[in-house]
Amino acid sequence: MGLPPSSRPPDPASSRLPDPASSRLPDPAFSREPAPAGLLDRCAAERVTGALRGPHGCVYLLDGAVTYVEDTAAPGLGVRLTAAGKVPPRGWRYAAETAGPQRRGGQFLVSEGWLTQGELEICHLAALLDAAFFALPLPPEDTSFTPGTGHWLGVVRRISAAALLRATARRRALLDQLRPWAAADTAPVVPVHPAGNVLPATSRQRRLLDRADGRHTPCELAGALGQSAFVTLLDVRRLAAAGLVRMPATARPLPRRRPGAGLRGQPPPADGQRRPVVWHPAVPDLPDLARITDPDIALLVRLRTALEENL
Repeated sequence: MGLPPSSRPPDPASSRLPDPASSRLPDPAFSREPAPAGLLDRCAAERVTGALRGPHGCVYLLDGAVTYVEDTAAPGLGVRLTAAGKVPPRGWRYAAETAGPQRRGGQFLVSEGWLTQGELEICHLAALLDAAFFALPLPPEDTSFTPGTGHWLGVVRRISAAALLRATARRRALLDQLRPWAAADTAPVVPVHPAGNVLPATSRQRRLLDRADGRHTPCELAGALGQSAFVTLLDVRRLAAAGLVRMPATARPLPRRRPGAGLRGQPPPADGQRRPVVWHPAVPDLPDLARITDPDIALLVRLRTALEENL
């Protein structure tokens, strides 16, 4: 791999990673299958310390463990804390300026009384997981390595590369269940007001629709609201499936039921009779429950089956 271990002094010649033997990795943001993240695995195996800077994000490592992740698509920890009113913007900037080479920014936020240690750890982990969803995997040919570099916040918590990759894969699997509405991920969110009393399922979705103005994408709205970009994508897809968000004009239309066909296998109504139209989102089928090894996905399958049986 050629990455220097943390015990060696920084070497300018190693700031660019060597070209790997494998081909270019696909864009991981919304891919159907999670791409392999061999670069992060190799860094963990060699217990490197430093910063991996990719095209849109940066992963900070300490002895092979991940301590912080940044990505342009996901609101960072500072955006989340200031939007929630936990830390004033001036306080966040002052913490960054006074962190020093010891990287004591996180300790400063706690010592000033803006956050407890528990709050800092929870918010830090949430921001890290959110950014990792978009930043990973890092393409080796477009990634540089800076030995010994750490984030000014300091080490709040460490997470192993393997655990981070598993969490990212679970999130991709969850988002992929709503893949028919993936075109809404990068388009401006345009609320739709259908006839009837169709309302968003959660208060978070209602806040999202209240903020949507037809000009900002889901990730931009996540930054404005100071919330998870991944959760915002998930909500937008669900709202699009419910007909509360307009799909882009360039999106491929969903398959329509042929004329005269019954709903969910029901026979068509007799002449002169009208039945209320009940719309069921076309969620892709998941693998057989007996073959699923991930307990989170197995639980989702059970919940979906139970809901369908009661509709």
